[in-house]
Amino acid sequence: MKHFAVWALLPAVLAALPARAALFDDDEARKRIDATNQRLNQIQRTLEERMTALENQLKSQGLVELFNQLEQIKSDVARLRGQVEVLTYEQEQQQKRQRDLYVDLDTRLRKLEGSAPGAVPAAGAPSGSLPPANSPGAPAAAGPAAAPAPTAAVAAEQRDYDAALDLFKAGKYPAAVTGFGLFVKTYPKSPLAPSAQNWLGNAQFAQKDYRAAISSQRQLVSAFPDSAKVPDALLTIASSQFELGDSAASRRTLEDLIKKYPLSEAAAKARQRLAIR
Repeated sequence: MKHFAVWALLPAVLAALPARAALFDDDEARKRIDATNQRLNQIQRTLEERMTALENQLKSQGLVELFNQLEQIKSDVARLRGQVEVLTYEQEQQQKRQRDLYVDLDTRLRKLEGSAPGAVPAAGAPSGSLPPANSPGAPAAAGPAAAPAPTAAVAAEQRDYDAALDLFKAGKYPAAVTGFGLFVKTYPKSPLAPSAQNWLGNAQFAQKDYRAAISSQRQLVSAFPDSAKVPDALLTIASSQFELGDSAASRRTLEDLIKKYPLSEAAAKARQRLAIR
């Protein structure tokens, strides 16, 4: 019942959140950087050609003109290098914003799950929420405690999960990989296990360990096929395959994602990627 209520509220939560760009979806910035690098290489080749030509023309040209041409070439190269640095910085900032949005979404969803109808009431809930013990239809007294407090095991799970997530948010990806990897081994049956497995794959992707990211996300799909994290896991798998140079496998994964989860946000991003490839 709890899960049904959570899934019933999930579309409203997703609709209220800002649209998130695909995790690590930096194709446009990367294309701009590649284009600028190509222009830089062309300028460098032109520089060499012009230097050779200028050497051959030294006898017929003044040194002042030669100096001006060399300064112009230096200025062009410096400007292009500056453009590359700006695009690289913008790409890093875009990835940081995407990571923060993804973390915020995960946090809100977990809060929603904890407050959904049918969830176990927290200790200290108003006594007026239940009929008096002596009233008709009142349930039999089960004991002095109105609701059990969270167990030490549940508290430990949440603490370890939050610690690994904080490492990811701080960009400490190797430590985040260790933290989430330990979490899924220690708490394989935890409700947080699918999210932890997904973050493990994302942290590996952030380290450019694409093969490990594919393996981790496939474990999520296999172990938690009904999890809401599965579409995102497939999207990360497709991104990793693309980064490894296997465009055909990446396209198949995107098409499979769209077929199985056509209404998911990940499917919308998959369609965008297929449209530009």
